[in-house]
Amino acid sequence: MEKNHLRNGNVSSSFKTAWKGFWTVLVHEPAFKYMLLAALIVVAGMLYFPTSRTEKAVLLAMIFSVLILELINSVMERFLDFLQPGEDPRVRRIKDLLAAVVLLISSGAVVIGFLIFWPHIKTIL
Repeated sequence: MEKNHLRNGNVSSSFKTAWKGFWTVLVHEPAFKYMLLAALIVVAGMLYFPTSRTEKAVLLAMIFSVLILELINSVMERFLDFLQPGEDPRVRRIKDLLAAVVLLISSGAVVIGFLIFWPHIKTIL
């Protein structure tokens, strides 16, 4: 029977495993690092400009959406590489579709960021 970390009261082990996974993506996935850097710039903008609570909530939701989808993309790519180590046009198509998902959410995040930040940026130009 499979052990459940939470059922056995070993919450710290679950967090260690999750942190190890997060560290792995930070070390091995350049795209995730760039997106995390962009997220930090957006958070700095949220703190610098007088954004409303609703705007902050929308920006944070977009940040987490982009990061989560990039993480899912990375996981799926590694899984596909494990299942099919060689070049396979079917795997390439799946990876392209996964990249399209990240591109779409990232584009939406940029548009939302522009809509929220442009009025503030315009006043200082």
